[in-house]
Amino acid sequence: MPLKPEDISYKTSDFWPGAMKSVKYDGISYGIPTNNETMALIWNADIFKRAGLDPESPPATWDDVITYSRQIHDKLGVAGYGLVAKQNAGNTPFRFMPQLWAYGGGVFDEATSKPTYQQVELDSPQSKAALQASYDMYVRDKSVPVSALTNQQADNQPLFVAGQLGMMISHPSDYNVMLDLQKKATGTDKDKAQTVIDNMRYGLIPTGPDGKRAVVFGGSNIHALKPEYVDGGTDEKAVKALICMYTSPEWSTRLNWVGSNPGNLRGFKTKWMKERLEQIKFLDVTTSMLPNGIPFPVVPEAPEIMNIIVPDMLQNALTGKMTVDAAAEDAAAKVKALLGGL
Repeated sequence: MPLKPEDISYKTSDFWPGAMKSVKYDGISYGIPTNNETMALIWNADIFKRAGLDPESPPATWDDVITYSRQIHDKLGVAGYGLVAKQNAGNTPFRFMPQLWAYGGGVFDEATSKPTYQQVELDSPQSKAALQASYDMYVRDKSVPVSALTNQQADNQPLFVAGQLGMMISHPSDYNVMLDLQKKATGTDKDKAQTVIDNMRYGLIPTGPDGKRAVVFGGSNIHALKPEYVDGGTDEKAVKALICMYTSPEWSTRLNWVGSNPGNLRGFKTKWMKERLEQIKFLDVTTSMLPNGIPFPVVPEAPEIMNIIVPDMLQNALTGKMTVDAAAEDAAAKVKALLGGL
């Protein structure tokens, strides 16, 4: 059923604009954000130093990522950037779409403030440039893991903690993942893992050629079904009272303590958020990416587009099955056919 913040005594301005885009369809709000999260660029400062790069300065642009990745691979023989291109896997669009948007591309116009989702943009020159960047790293420079075609982020983590990967994109929680992997290591591997952890750095995701920075706006929303679709009906006041509590500044902060951030912007001003920033390493960096967050297109076909068509586009280009231009045009045609077919 239609549901907006004002229906439970909040203001739309109490929530991130990017998050509110994720609950709007044809201009109507059908839910309220409960929690929001974004990722950041993670790098190994020790690898940077040994490769001749500034260990405390991450790549500023995606073009720099290509250059840094190649330099790391050529000098040290390890993968520079943790490219993820697995088919039918959510990790792939969560790491490729920020690159696509930064170059000025998109599936539709989802990166704009008021998207219409009417024009397919996967075959635009900007989208092709983003795909070309991945092609350059995987095919031309061979500076990313050979297994990138089947990798998810969980496959990058062991490479990173082993000192075999220079950069990757992920959540603040990856720091704790590294700590867990280090505990399981034995012998000299344990010492190597500790060196990686000591040199683990988080920074903003790079910008595109025109200075645009983007990241997938993740998180969750809460929705209410229309009473007629619920066996026995519903008590609408009780439903809204529960949603009011769940999305409040206090509880949207406390209920998402480790894994996410409050959906309610006022939650960032609470004492609990202050505690989180003090306790959770690197949370401040990923939180600072929230203003650059872009939700996936709010269309019923989004899961197939993001998990099937976009990864297939990457696979077609990276395996040489199609040229970069042909892969992008094929993906755009598939989106158009999908929308027309449904």
